[in-house]
Amino acid sequence: MANSTSSSILHNLKLCSDHLKNSLSSTQYTPPQFSPEVSIKSKLQSLLETQTQIKDFSLCCAALASALNSTTQHLSWVPNSLSLSAIASFKQFAKVFYDDDSTHTNCLLKVHDLDLDLNDIVESEKKLVIEMMLDVLPLLKGNIKESAIDVNEESDGISAASAGVPVAYAVLAAYQFRWFVTQVDAPYLGKLCHLVIPCALTALDHWSPEVKAQGMISFICLAKKVKASEIGGYADVILDACCQNVASDDEIWHYVVEMSVLLVTLTQQSNPRSSWYEKLLNEMLSHLERQPRNKQRRIAWLTHIEPLFNGLGLILLAHFRRLFPLFFKWMHADDDETVLLVLHRLVTVLRLTWIRNSSSIER
Repeated sequence: MANSTSSSILHNLKLCSDHLKNSLSSTQYTPPQFSPEVSIKSKLQSLLETQTQIKDFSLCCAALASALNSTTQHLSWVPNSLSLSAIASFKQFAKVFYDDDSTHTNCLLKVHDLDLDLNDIVESEKKLVIEMMLDVLPLLKGNIKESAIDVNEESDGISAASAGVPVAYAVLAAYQFRWFVTQVDAPYLGKLCHLVIPCALTALDHWSPEVKAQGMISFICLAKKVKASEIGGYADVILDACCQNVASDDEIWHYVVEMSVLLVTLTQQSNPRSSWYEKLLNEMLSHLERQPRNKQRRIAWLTHIEPLFNGLGLILLAHFRRLFPLFFKWMHADDDETVLLVLHRLVTVLRLTWIRNSSSIER
């Protein structure tokens, strides 16, 4: 971001901020019953105070825009009209920002010792998102970590990273983070992995399912848009975090499965004998075996597991003793969706292995 900002940019920033501030002020707000001491609305209003900075304006827009797909009560008070207004304000400011020749003769950024040329990006708002991520992602990572759980080595105990920090702020930061990440397309997102991955891992390490979920969605986005080489040395750390999160709550388990499958197939695609395939599949099967009647979990797993099966190929034979008892049990489930999904996955298994020397042939 340029050190000096022209008067026309500052004027437009004030206009966009004031418009958003007025809309925000007129929006009714009732804090969640479980967190009455926290006002997310006041937190967002503070970002739009006098002499608003571009970074703060962007963070406010990200929070309001992310409420469009929100399932958290901390953002349930944001109407769609306010979310759409925030998106429009962000686009309007970005257009003026990049149309101003006094500060932007080119769009070449220095990112982690790499030159990132944004000139090929048509949408001004996408350019601004990428520029802002350099500033806001470390900040959001810190906000998420403030209410995380730390293991205290000295006292052998577990405590909040910062006593008295409400989890609502971590939830807000996680939603802002997810919004920024999902706005960036390939190949630019791959160049930002060194910023995105640490923040996403911090979200996955948090105790709150709401925070975890946004980290998982961000990783799903990352896995669909970047190359394995861009993940680089983070692969083992990421896959270990996937294994640790297989035990997550029902409401976010579909994210766990999709994230884990996409990341292991991306990073281990040329190595079906990778220990990570075995670890992840065994971890998932263990949870399914303990709750075979959990419809939510089995449907999520059956829906997303196909790429992992394809990645394993003939190595699936080693998992028949655990796979087929579940398949046969689910074939008698009382919902058509489960039965249909099992049949589709059975076709995949047959295609990949031809049921060689298996005791399951007769069944």
